[in-house]
Amino acid sequence: MSTDQPGPGSGEPPEDDPFLKKPQEPPADGAPRNGSPYGGGTGQGEGGTPPPGGTPPPPPPGGTPPPPPPGDVPPPYGEDPYRGGPYADNPYGGQYGAADPLAGMPPLANRGRRLVARIIDALLIGVPVTLIMNAIVGWVDYTSTSNSETGKQATVSGVTMLAYLIYEGLMLSRNGQTVGKMAMKVRVAMLSNGAVPTPQAAWVRAAVYTLPEIVPCCGFLFWLVNVLWCTWDKPYQQCLHDKAAKTVVVSAA
Repeated sequence: MSTDQPGPGSGEPPEDDPFLKKPQEPPADGAPRNGSPYGGGTGQGEGGTPPPGGTPPPPPPGGTPPPPPPGDVPPPYGEDPYRGGPYADNPYGGQYGAADPLAGMPPLANRGRRLVARIIDALLIGVPVTLIMNAIVGWVDYTSTSNSETGKQATVSGVTMLAYLIYEGLMLSRNGQTVGKMAMKVRVAMLSNGAVPTPQAAWVRAAVYTLPEIVPCCGFLFWLVNVLWCTWDKPYQQCLHDKAAKTVVVSAA
């Protein structure tokens, strides 16, 4: 049997491969070492017979290769290697490719439950505020186009939207839920880490949802596109107010 080591291009891994298991050096005093390819045998010399195939390759310069850097240590079982928690700072994948963007995230809320939660909140705020404002400014005739009635309609609608804006901003910054969302067991969470929305995110989300309605003509169109956006958005089913606030609606059940 030849004692020559495989040369480059022979298909064998290089000797300096850090993942290649290397034989141990014999002890300095010449005593055999259990498990060592140099010891534990009965061959010639103090270290025993070397393994078949000739002289083993020398260890790499500097001794045992260092352990891999912390960034190369595999994550615990069940964790996404490219995500730092329930949500990634980059939710669309790490530098090595697109990891599953929903890995570690609570289940996304059902769109039907989100719609029902909105209806509950709209009734909860809209009905009492409208009744109170009608009592203050006089009953509004919503079929009339006179200047006085149009002014009343604008006043009632403006106060109702302002009340809804304050209600949603305060509730979401408190625990990520309005009354309607509590009833339907859904909640708003920060996309980056799943936490309760920050005050800034809560108010941005409420403002983008509510305030465009005051813009004549195009305000309602924007609102309609906004609330329908989640029906085709992937992968997080976000409406435009979620994208502006960097939030997502998840199940709280």
